[in-house]
Amino acid sequence: MEVAKTYKITHQTQYIFDSDVFLEPHYLRFRPKETAFLKNLEFSLELNPKPAGHRIIEDENHALVDFCWFEGLTNQFTISAQSVVNTVDYNPFNFILYPTRYNQLPFQYSEKQKKLLGSALEHLPISKDLMAFGNAIQQSAKNNTLDYISNLTKQVHQDFKVVYREEGAPMHPNETFELKKGSCRDLSWMLIHLLRQQGMAARFVSGYFYFEMDKPGYELHAWVDLYLPGAGWLGVDPSHGILTGNSHFPVASSTHYDDTMPVFGGIRGSATSQLITNLSIELV
Repeated sequence: MEVAKTYKITHQTQYIFDSDVFLEPHYLRFRPKETAFLKNLEFSLELNPKPAGHRIIEDENHALVDFCWFEGLTNQFTISAQSVVNTVDYNPFNFILYPTRYNQLPFQYSEKQKKLLGSALEHLPISKDLMAFGNAIQQSAKNNTLDYISNLTKQVHQDFKVVYREEGAPMHPNETFELKKGSCRDLSWMLIHLLRQQGMAARFVSGYFYFEMDKPGYELHAWVDLYLPGAGWLGVDPSHGILTGNSHFPVASSTHYDDTMPVFGGIRGSATSQLITNLSIELV
């Protein structure tokens, strides 16, 4: 019997400018993606100032994005998104890899898959030390694909310190590896390029992760999807050392982190800005 749970997600983002600016068109990614275990029951989006126009579009990654454009000047921009989602039990290990050759590393995707997964296989140059880290874990897993993925995710969780960094692009994978610490997006970006170097398609995922806390203090979270035939896009969370399940709520996924940012747009003007965010996730 499936056990359903309902969550309310309230995500507020506010930019305060020290002088008036003109808001260029913005792409807003706050809508949770529906999956085999997650359904959207409600979604609302309130903007201040109100946009002159608002259209829900499907982007290059097949995600629903709120595209808005504006008129006039403002000294602040507030985005209030509220979602109510329903989840059911989900076992991330309930799959088989097929054809069976994908159970052993290294493997090759079919030519058709390579074309479709092209950008998810493009990788940055990574250091010999980072490659050696991955290869050692692969050898200890006797080149078994699933053992390697599980052990690698756990090892990153054990060896790296997770730090909070509200703004900024992910660090280069080599920098994260050398520092042995990083934000969830830093660890994810490092893991993505290690997996791609080893011939596995991987993409960046941004969303929410629910777990019970004495003093709730949720933040936007990042993890990794990798593509395994028979499993499809399999989520792994290096910050927590686990495969993702029904407490991970994806919002956006792409082969590049730029295309997962919740707010993407510019301003016209010379103002500096202050960013204030607040995220709550409640089991209802």
